[in-house]
Amino acid sequence: MKIHFIGIGGIGLSALARFLSMQGHTISGSDMRQSEITDDLALNFGAKITIPHHPDAVEGVDMVIYSAAVRPVNVEYRRAKELGLKLMSRKEALKFILSGKEVYAVGGAHGKSTTSAMLASLLPESNALIGAISKEFGSNVRGFGNDRVVFEADESDESFLNSNPYLAIVTNVEPEHMEYYGYDEERFYDAYRKFLSLATIRVINGEDDFLSTLDMDAVRLRPSIDIKNMEFVVTDSEPHTRFLLRDYGEFEVFGLGEHIAIDASLAILAAVELGEDIEDIRRNIGRYRGIKKRFDIVQNGSDCVVIDDYGHHPTEISATLEALRIFMSQRELGSLRVIWQPHKYSRTMDNLKEFVECFEGVDDLVILPIWSAGEIEIPIDLKGAFSRYRPIMADRVRKEDGVVKIYRDSHIVEEFADGLVVAFGAGDITYQIRGEK
Repeated sequence: MKIHFIGIGGIGLSALARFLSMQGHTISGSDMRQSEITDDLALNFGAKITIPHHPDAVEGVDMVIYSAAVRPVNVEYRRAKELGLKLMSRKEALKFILSGKEVYAVGGAHGKSTTSAMLASLLPESNALIGAISKEFGSNVRGFGNDRVVFEADESDESFLNSNPYLAIVTNVEPEHMEYYGYDEERFYDAYRKFLSLATIRVINGEDDFLSTLDMDAVRLRPSIDIKNMEFVVTDSEPHTRFLLRDYGEFEVFGLGEHIAIDASLAILAAVELGEDIEDIRRNIGRYRGIKKRFDIVQNGSDCVVIDDYGHHPTEISATLEALRIFMSQRELGSLRVIWQPHKYSRTMDNLKEFVECFEGVDDLVILPIWSAGEIEIPIDLKGAFSRYRPIMADRVRKEDGVVKIYRDSHIVEEFADGLVVAFGAGDITYQIRGEK
C-alpha cells in the first residue's frame, strides 16, 4: 500500500514508517520542519517528504497514519477526511502493523528504550521497533524476513494495549502521563495489568512496588538477590557494568549504574525464556553499544567530557547522576555541570519538588526554557524554586571547539571548558549540546 504519515519526523512515527517500508509498502510523510530523521527517510527509504504540511501530500495514498500531536484542524488530516481515506492514529495503527507478529514488548516508566535495545542485541535476527537510536544498528528500526519483533511499548496513551505481545517485559511502574489518565491512578495501574495479561510470557522487576503485588505467572527479577558482584569499569574510556546474574555467570554490558544491570538482567531473562543459549546471550550482550541520547558521550576529552542524556523525569535524572559520579571518580574529572531543559509544563509542575531534590550535589545548574511539546504555557517560577542552586537561567547553549557556551539574551554568560558537562532533556537540547543548533 501507499501509506502517508503526518508527523513523520517524530522518533516513534518514523520507526513505524521505516518498518512498513521494509515490509514492502511505499511510504511518504510530512512534518513542520526538516530534520535528520526526515532526510534519512527520503534518502534511504525513498519517502516523499513534504515540509511543512500541505493538503496535496495525501493525494493518491491508501492510508494515513498520524502522530499524537496532530489535531483535526491539520490541513492533511482534514483533506484525508474529505477524500474518505483510512485514517488512523499511531495507537490505532499498531494493531494493523503488529498483527500476526510474534512481539516481544518492553514497557515501563524508565529504561524501556535501553532494555528494548539490549533485547534486540540478544536476538540478533529479530526485527526491532524502539523509541531511540540503537548505536549497534544505527537506527530505531531493524528489519529481517521473519515475524519476530522487539517492540518498545508506550504506556503514555495506553497504546501498549495494541502491541499484541507474546512476551512482555516491564522494567518498573511509576505514575506518569497522568493528564491522559485523568489523574486516576487506578486506571493507570489497571492499564499495566491489562498489558501484562495479554502476554504469554511475562518478565518483570519483582521488587518494583507495584509489580511485586501482581498475582499472575511471571519471571520475577529480584535485583537485590539475583544480581551480585556488581562493579563499574571504564574500558577504553567507555563505561561498562559487570555483574553476576543468578547461576548464569558473569555478564558485562555497556553503560554504568545499577539501573543498567537491572535492564540487562530483564533482557537476559527474557532471552532465556525465548530459548536462546546462555553462551550466545553472554556474547551477544557485548553487541549492545548504548543508545543515542542515553548517557551518550558526545565529547570525550581528557579535561572535559560532554554527555547528552534523554532523562526528563526526576527518577531518570537521579539514576544517571549517580552513574555520572562513578564515571567522574574513575576518570578523575572535577566539577559536575548540569544543563537541564525541562520537558512539558505538566510534567515540570507535577514533579517540581522531585526535580528540585534530584539535582542535589551538582556544582553548576543551568536551566533552559521549558520545552512545551505542544502544551499551553503555564507560568512556573523555576529560578525561585531552584534558588538553593543559584541556577544560571539561560536561553540556549552551544558546544563549540570543545567548550560549552551558555547564552542569555544573545550574550555568553558562562563557559564550561573542563569537568563533566551533562545535558538533560527530551527537547532540542540534544542538538544544542552537539553544536548542531
